[in-house]
Amino acid sequence: MGEQSSSGGRIGGSRGRRRKGPSTGRRAGRFATWSLVGALLAGGAGAGYVYLKLDGNLDGIDINARLGTDRPDDVDNGSLDILLLGSDSRAGENAGYGGDEEGARADTAMVVHLHEGRKKASVVSIPRDTLITRPECLDADDRTVPSQNRVMFNTAYEVGGPACAVKTVERMSGIRMDHYIEVDFTGFKKLVDALGGVEITTDKPIKDTKSRLDLAPGTHTLDGEQSLGLVRTRKSVGDGSDLGRIQLQQAFMKAFIGQVQEVGVLTNPAKLLDIADTATKAITPDSELDSIGELTGLARGLSGLDAKDVDMVTMPVEYDPIDPNRVIPLRGAAQQVWSALALDRPIPPAALEDSAGDKGDAGSVVRDGTAPARQQRAAGGGAGE
Repeated sequence: MGEQSSSGGRIGGSRGRRRKGPSTGRRAGRFATWSLVGALLAGGAGAGYVYLKLDGNLDGIDINARLGTDRPDDVDNGSLDILLLGSDSRAGENAGYGGDEEGARADTAMVVHLHEGRKKASVVSIPRDTLITRPECLDADDRTVPSQNRVMFNTAYEVGGPACAVKTVERMSGIRMDHYIEVDFTGFKKLVDALGGVEITTDKPIKDTKSRLDLAPGTHTLDGEQSLGLVRTRKSVGDGSDLGRIQLQQAFMKAFIGQVQEVGVLTNPAKLLDIADTATKAITPDSELDSIGELTGLARGLSGLDAKDVDMVTMPVEYDPIDPNRVIPLRGAAQQVWSALALDRPIPPAALEDSAGDKGDAGSVVRDGTAPARQQRAAGGGAGE
């Protein structure tokens, strides 16, 4: 069927591709991946009470048990794939966000592919409005939710939680996810605040009533609330679509990576412990990443990555001819992207040429505010912080 081939089938084949080496991986939360790189090193930094405190913050989800054996092969080629999910649950402290929605959806989804050697990473954002064929899943009560055509990607999490989200991504990509990490709105805010904010530069004003963000052009240090507003902004930047918002999220993530390196947490034990405590409370990892030892292994492997080493793209999509408010995968181009990751190769630029996902200027509105100073210091032109 057309929908099955364009959005739901195993694009990229059934190859797995992956590691399972000494570097234990896990995930890293919404936009928190590289804050964890520094923060989670605290797990190996000292007294036993610190280890136990941080370890007690983690509550993992056994994805493997819920998915069983009907998955892509786990290929040992030195790479690692992590599904990072941002949940928009309106429960608890998140109740102030959004309207009357109940439950939770996958507000943000990124497949992070760490290439062999951990010197490079490729990040593929999956638009939440992508129409897919959702596979059969189990809900929270272990009841079967049947497969369904032409439903939005974020419904997978809504009906079947993390395991269904992972299963859906694996069916779309043909790639086995090694790990899963989830962060909600409140955890994201607290993590940014613990970091001391994220410095960005905006080239245009951003004023969005829905995300509660009002920024003039210039350089700003965003606190957690403002950062959340930025990554949720949609209507007031670019074409107002979810694709433009993804570009903003990717730009913010690059700034976040730079800020983690800039803040010097590794030389400040108190700051490091505060961030580690906040980070471990903010995330929900899979059960293979739910200990400080395992997370520290992942963090150490990522510690050499700089923003320039991370290639961020959107899964190739086009607007749906039936419903222009939705998108569908560009089958051939999406297959090129997933196949490249399955083979641990760079994403070919040609795969993105016809995609609506990386068009527009929303991503160029926001830049890393600390980048010029870092570049100057790297060239020997300025003193350190």
